[in-house]
Amino acid sequence: MANNSGGFFEGLFDFSFTKFVTPRLVAILYIIGIIATGIAALAIVIAGFSNGFGSGIAALVAAPIIFFIYLLFLRVGLETLIVAFKNAESNRQIAENTRGLGSGM
Repeated sequence: MANNSGGFFEGLFDFSFTKFVTPRLVAILYIIGIIATGIAALAIVIAGFSNGFGSGIAALVAAPIIFFIYLLFLRVGLETLIVAFKNAESNRQIAENTRGLGSGM
């Protein structure tokens, strides 16, 4: 992606919004999401066992399922965001490539 050249902070302070910062943050957001979802799953198990053995076993079964469902939604959401940015970058590239074609006809 040609417009993503330059440093992170250069893109962060680009007030014309010609450089995208979000695609660089997606991996960090995904890691934070995995950690947060893992902590939530652990909290579900702890809360389940604090309510009794039966609830703890149910939480022990449900927590990994909930973890993977939330992780799936997080991943799909972040991938959708990346697709939107790649689409915008492709549209920009197409506009640049076709800018000179209209004057030659």
